[in-house]
Amino acid sequence: MCGILGGININGLAAALPALLDRIAHRGPDASGTHVEEGRGGTVALGHRRLSIIDLSAAANQPFEKDGHILVFNGEIYNYRQLTKELKALGVVFRTHSDTEVVLEAWKNWGSASLSRMRGMFAFAIYERHSGRLVLARDPFGIKPLYVMKRGDGLAFSSELKALVPLLGAGAEVDDGAVLASLVYSWLPDDYCLYHDVFKLAAGHWLEVRPGGTVAEHVYWDEGRDLAQSDRPEVGVEELREIIAESVKLHMVSDVPVSTFLSGGLDSSILTVLAKQHAGRLESYTTFFRAKDQALEAMPDDLGYARQVAKLHGITLHEIELQPDVAKLLPQMVDILDEPLGDASAINVYLICRAARDAGVKVLLSGIGADEIFAGYRRQYACTLASRYQRLPAWLRDGVIARLVSALPVAGEKRGYRSIRWAKRFLSFANLPEEEAFLRSYAHYDRCELVAAMGREMPGEVEELFHRHAVLYAQGPVGEHVNRMCFTDLRLFLRGLNLFLTDRASMAASTEVRVPFVDLEVVKAAFATPGARKIVGQERKAILKKAAEAWLPRSIIYRPKAMFSMPLRSWIRRDLRELVDDTLSEGEIVGRGYLSRRHVRTLIDRDRAGIVDNCREIWKLLTVDLWLRRQKQLAVAAGVLN
Repeated sequence: MCGILGGININGLAAALPALLDRIAHRGPDASGTHVEEGRGGTVALGHRRLSIIDLSAAANQPFEKDGHILVFNGEIYNYRQLTKELKALGVVFRTHSDTEVVLEAWKNWGSASLSRMRGMFAFAIYERHSGRLVLARDPFGIKPLYVMKRGDGLAFSSELKALVPLLGAGAEVDDGAVLASLVYSWLPDDYCLYHDVFKLAAGHWLEVRPGGTVAEHVYWDEGRDLAQSDRPEVGVEELREIIAESVKLHMVSDVPVSTFLSGGLDSSILTVLAKQHAGRLESYTTFFRAKDQALEAMPDDLGYARQVAKLHGITLHEIELQPDVAKLLPQMVDILDEPLGDASAINVYLICRAARDAGVKVLLSGIGADEIFAGYRRQYACTLASRYQRLPAWLRDGVIARLVSALPVAGEKRGYRSIRWAKRFLSFANLPEEEAFLRSYAHYDRCELVAAMGREMPGEVEELFHRHAVLYAQGPVGEHVNRMCFTDLRLFLRGLNLFLTDRASMAASTEVRVPFVDLEVVKAAFATPGARKIVGQERKAILKKAAEAWLPRSIIYRPKAMFSMPLRSWIRRDLRELVDDTLSEGEIVGRGYLSRRHVRTLIDRDRAGIVDNCREIWKLLTVDLWLRRQKQLAVAAGVLN
């Protein structure tokens, strides 16, 4: 896991490369390197920050040059040993034991066909001296980020947006559509970027810049084609066990010790037990919050379950109590993430990774991805329930149930009422058509609500935002309600939220997080499984739970699902109350017209009165406003006010 940066034919990039590379130094504290040369297409500048995981020798440092190819690579190729054998059979002679050299040789020998052979997470750039071509590529699911800036005949790229912002200079212009998307979703979909002139290379794509500045983007993995329209035979429980076990085994490939997150939930417990089988000795990490925070948020106590798994399998469990100074940490997290993110679990990931790193751990396995592909989220079940709820008589739905639920408070003075919050949320989408209901199940606004809340008109941006979701949802498996939701979650929610926050938060602590459920073979198996085997009655992730019976006790498998919860209500009511009052009503969101002052004030007042639970919405607004303030400061520093 590393940080990459570079470009071709970008004025000033070569001179600024060391300083820009320092902006992502946290991604690779073990080594740093740059390469600059005059190529056929202009000045080529490549930079790399290394977190040493495989082949710890200096010979594997980057930029890595061999036979006229110069590579900077971020990620891990878990099947690199198998690829090494195949390349050796072609006559390739290796000088390192790294997956870095395998990536370079794979590209040399197989070209773009190499991308489909790699099982792993990656974003890389290769400069071909003989052709003058610069090539960029990103893994099939977008586990690793890659930002791209096009400027004239040149192009620059980076693992994080913060390293490209200084290159934008006077051209730094905020994309209003992206800000609206972050307000609707609480995170930014992968096909949006907060600045014009910068985009994220799409997952499963590769891009080439030819001499003269011509840019061509290509697709090597298409989820619509390769998953939604796949005719792969249905996967049985035993086969699924084998596929998951193989993925975990591959994800254990490392020249440094590998640890795991262990929340005590199903997904992290599966990975931890399988990792223990391969490693022999394993250390895992879990977190918990202060009792007063848990009570107000009505948070479940996961610690007991994590201890149960650890004791049963002889795992060393490190328990980390989280007591963050959230008023101080929140602005830091906005800087770390580079984007406004309304999901506070990024703090959890950052703090647990920092604790692991302080203990000398560089690599952790995470269970993210399983909920998206195996239908583990409550909202996925709720949307299937909504289709049945609509069969009830209107007088019962609207005249009795809706009135009763709307009259109930979501919190008392000392504790929150989770079931009431869920009921209110359910009724916000229960009567909508399928695609709209799914969007509304996790979006903060529908189209009409957003328009009513805004402080100025942006009809084009609003229309585009909701159109994109409808198009994406329609690309999912035909006639499969559950798998259409899984498909949309894989491409939208997993990529835009969970993979994004995991990468930024973990790398800020100089740790690598691997995600065995987000593996080509595991994902293919998940989408070869009918939705009727994922949600059975009220049971979510049913087939995964059945598979887990080979590894875990039923008390873990069939326990009530707990969210990766954060004590937001406690933070918003107590720790952040002053920041909320000082920031939001007269802040950048209101000043730039994204939301009206009246709307923002109403959100705050209704939350404090316990009428509606708006703590997540308020947290999201804080992150957006803090990001906009930070952007304004950068603009002032550049002599530009957007």
